Amino acid sequence: MTADAVRYQDLRGWIDAARALGEVRDVRGATWQEDIGRITEMLHHTDDSPAVLFDEIPGYPPGYRILANANATRRRLALTFGMPLDIERRPLMDEFLRLTEEGRALPPRVVKDGPVFENILKGDDVDVLKFPSPKWHPLDGGRYLGTGVVDVMRDPDSDWVNLGTYRVMVQDRRRVGVYISPGKHGRQFRDAYFKRRQPCPIAVVCGVEPLLFIASTLEVPQGISEYDWTGGIRGEPYEVVIDPITKLPIPARAEVVLVGFLHHDKKAPEGPFGEWTGYYASGEREEPTLEVQAIYHRDDPILLGVPPNKPPYEPHRYREYLRSALLLREVNAAGVPGIVDAHCFGVGGCRLFNVVSIQQRYAGHARQAGHIAAMSRVGAYLGRITVVVDEDIDVTDLNDVMWALLTRADPERSIDMIKRAWSGPLDPAIHPDAKGFSSRLVVDACKPWEWRDRFPIAIGPDAETKRETRKKWGWILQQAVADAVREEAAAPAE
Repeated sequence: MTADAVRYQDLRGWIDAARALGEVRDVRGATWQEDIGRITEMLHHTDDSPAVLFDEIPGYPPGYRILANANATRRRLALTFGMPLDIERRPLMDEFLRLTEEGRALPPRVVKDGPVFENILKGDDVDVLKFPSPKWHPLDGGRYLGTGVVDVMRDPDSDWVNLGTYRVMVQDRRRVGVYISPGKHGRQFRDAYFKRRQPCPIAVVCGVEPLLFIASTLEVPQGISEYDWTGGIRGEPYEVVIDPITKLPIPARAEVVLVGFLHHDKKAPEGPFGEWTGYYASGEREEPTLEVQAIYHRDDPILLGVPPNKPPYEPHRYREYLRSALLLREVNAAGVPGIVDAHCFGVGGCRLFNVVSIQQRYAGHARQAGHIAAMSRVGAYLGRITVVVDEDIDVTDLNDVMWALLTRADPERSIDMIKRAWSGPLDPAIHPDAKGFSSRLVVDACKPWEWRDRFPIAIGPDAETKRETRKKWGWILQQAVADAVREEAAAPAE
């Protein structure tokens, strides 16, 4: 079965399309206090788990729903991008790079009205507690309405509209806390407003279709709006309406949007929150609060829930394709020849452990590729280890990568360290009083250039041969698993 274009227009359309493929499960009666977070964690850590639509959440009207685990499988990611549903890893990466080539971006189309304005709450009617925001992790400092969230902001010095995913915690019925990591585009915008003692306009979109959400979580080029980037992928302008309060463009078919302003002198405790590193990494701090001036929402609204969990969780599963593709693009764009493949491992949050494979062409080639990969825009933020391997290594196979590292790298000659690199409060390995910088390890796990021709010949097939074997003979493994499942089911209970 194939999907050759992005056919859905909003989150509801995506759910209908995924449901038609048998990819959606309905769960009724799960509590926001505990059940939804626990179920989502289970889904995140189970391969090929379905998307789940939570409804009839106790304390809320039927129809006030939460979608979780949307893009956690390659099949649903292909649906999101309008690609063939059976697409394999590298073709998916290549098609993603084609869809996001320079020059494809399309500015959004401003329309006068949209479903997002079906309900407009202002003044005393503003109440963010009317939505079933879960407590995603037991030790979170509060309920997080914004996890699968798109925060819309504008550069105070230009017309650049940026969409980023910055967590949003409920403070009370009219206020939410917004945390933005240092260095992120939204943080740069916010700090520029605050430096001038000006209010920072922001629109918090809490229910949006998965493609725009993905855009807000990736490294879209500097100065390019995620609306334009998404329009280029869809092949048509993204429809937005102008919020009359902040003058920001918001998705016309969004489910829930909060609008208002951040102020430099209005803060409240935010956090702790279970983050993508697998820890309650940033503790509780004073962060700017959004005093919500208006809420717009559709009838029977749907929140998009994407809470961080111990790696890998949902975004790590799709970023293993998309961020790896972007890393490949950036290393190639830097002019490094002989780049074969790249992979950002989900176990490292697609940031902490990245691997690049090369065809060695000259002395120092591996070091060049490693340092550029480590400090490219994709690799720079909160990285840890970058490994460079030869082309015979499957960069997606952790065992293969570690085998190369342990048999081709020697600590005395193979390791470089980069000090005082870009980090942030979420890095658990840095002392709480010294957050901001971290170091990088660049490991040359290639055959030593000087005597590569004398290096022992490796046994076993190369990565491409492995893939061909599994494609032709993988049914043997599937049959073995099916037999084991039947045997277990037939075994008498103890």
